[in-house]
Amino acid sequence: MDALTPEMLGILAILVLAITLFVSEVVRIDVAAILIMVIVGVSGLVPTADVFAGFASNAVISIIAVMILGAGLDRVGVMRSVAAWLLRVGGSTERRIVASSSLAVGGISAFMQNIGAAALFLPVMERISERTGSPTSRLLMPMGFAAILGGTLTLVASGPLILLNDLLASTAANLGIEIEPFGLFAPTPVGVALLLGGVTLFAVGGRWLLPDAPVDAGGAPRPLPDITARYGLDRGMEAVRVPDDSPLVGRDIEEVEAAEPGVLIAAIAGVGEPARLAPPREQLIEPGCLLGLSGPDEPVEAFIVANGLEPIDTGHDPLASLIDPDTAGMVEVAVRPGSGAVGAQVRDLRLRVRFGAALLGIHQRGEVVTDGLRERRLAAGDVLVLFGPWERLREIDDDPTLVVMSDHPTAPPRTGKRWWALGSFVLALGLVIGTDMQLSLALMVGALGVLLSGALTPDEAYRAVSWKTVFLLAALIPLGQAVEETGTAAWIAEGVIAATQDLPVWAVLATIGVLTSAFTLVVSNVGAVVLLVPLAANVAVGVGADPATFALMVALAASNAFVLPTHQVNALLLGPGGYRVADYVRAGTAMSVLFLLIAVPMLLWLG
Repeated sequence: MDALTPEMLGILAILVLAITLFVSEVVRIDVAAILIMVIVGVSGLVPTADVFAGFASNAVISIIAVMILGAGLDRVGVMRSVAAWLLRVGGSTERRIVASSSLAVGGISAFMQNIGAAALFLPVMERISERTGSPTSRLLMPMGFAAILGGTLTLVASGPLILLNDLLASTAANLGIEIEPFGLFAPTPVGVALLLGGVTLFAVGGRWLLPDAPVDAGGAPRPLPDITARYGLDRGMEAVRVPDDSPLVGRDIEEVEAAEPGVLIAAIAGVGEPARLAPPREQLIEPGCLLGLSGPDEPVEAFIVANGLEPIDTGHDPLASLIDPDTAGMVEVAVRPGSGAVGAQVRDLRLRVRFGAALLGIHQRGEVVTDGLRERRLAAGDVLVLFGPWERLREIDDDPTLVVMSDHPTAPPRTGKRWWALGSFVLALGLVIGTDMQLSLALMVGALGVLLSGALTPDEAYRAVSWKTVFLLAALIPLGQAVEETGTAAWIAEGVIAATQDLPVWAVLATIGVLTSAFTLVVSNVGAVVLLVPLAANVAVGVGADPATFALMVALAASNAFVLPTHQVNALLLGPGGYRVADYVRAGTAMSVLFLLIAVPMLLWLG
């Protein structure tokens, strides 16, 4: 084994510094990555021309393109439809949502790059988080891990597996032996076991492994949490069904609300009729209809019990789409001094009829009022908190009696562009699967289609890109290049493999898996496979094992990159999930151990 060179010692020191910065989080992780990139460049370990080459790399450009594609699909309402479907299929409990979404994204990752699948499902999981109230931090990491695990299902799912047969052919020629190439679905049994193992891990241990920190995921529009917190109106909408024998049958909404202070019928859906927010006061309540109730918990619960109402499961709630923050939300409006609203009762404003809005509260004379709202007389400067569909609330902007005080979306979802966005996505996916076009170029064709069709504006596209993720990944690429080009990776690999050749076959195979897993955290997964497949095959021949099995172990273990947010998928979800490096260390260590416990015996059994 060759001695360490000064360049190797230098890169080992930088590796230790990088891992220390990532784990300690003395500075933000993307800043730490930029610092490491600059150190690698200044030290001369990578040519100056290559220091910033990561920003033009295939992986980084692919991420930018797929983020734009995903934002386009979200802007036209496709992701909300997918989220609604997952809720119908998976139900409303966190475990079932995680399981159904993980299986879905894992299946998609079997035929497209895992970063693409994760980026497309990111807005879906954000919508589900908004619908169910589950923190995105408890949904995104399982989905991301499933996207990575899905890359082990077929030979076209990830770069390492795509390269495997070519590397095996050259290795067989060098060793003078015959190695049968793998078929498309050769890794599928192992991949299925790994995906199911990952789903089970979070279903059983998610409460201990996942952080419980609600965050504003990805900048998606939310129902103005600052307003709900300011006025104490941060309660949801309880969906209930009116049975035939309920005392409410035949009564109108005005009568019911007048008799039940604090309870607001914010939405209604008649039998066979579409759901609507802020129904008119004269609307009659019919048997079998659905009501969306809003108000303090105790009065609402008492109202449900007293009238024999039947709660609706969240996953099958047709009213849930009404409170999607992309389509509905809250606004603050003030009574304009000198307008006709001054001195009038709230009921005279006819807010439900004119704006489709439900009045949740009034800030009047220094206090927030939520009871007896319709009889209140308004003064100049009183603030009304309204909830309703954005397309109707926008009409308040032109009303001479009210002044909108809070931000609200100014443009509705572009549902008319849905087929353009879907067509662009299908085109990109077809180019990825059916041609030899580079991944980044194929995805950028789809992203360009989204922009040219008007499904997404250029400004929206810029906002859709997580530049923190882009800088994190681009800045780490020179580090991996330096580890490979200085010979440091080969030196470590040769030393570890030489020290384990006398162990049992299963132990040597496990060592190959651990070594590959460690390399793929700091070196590109493709670089790790190119380096380790020939070494692993040589070791297999030396211990009398199947070199193809050892090579497949390397290609699969290149996906075992869960411990640090250096993998593209982990980096993508770091910001939207509000994760810290320690969160990945905790959950990723458990996932990595499970990965090896499943992969080693499965490969020995199949081999």
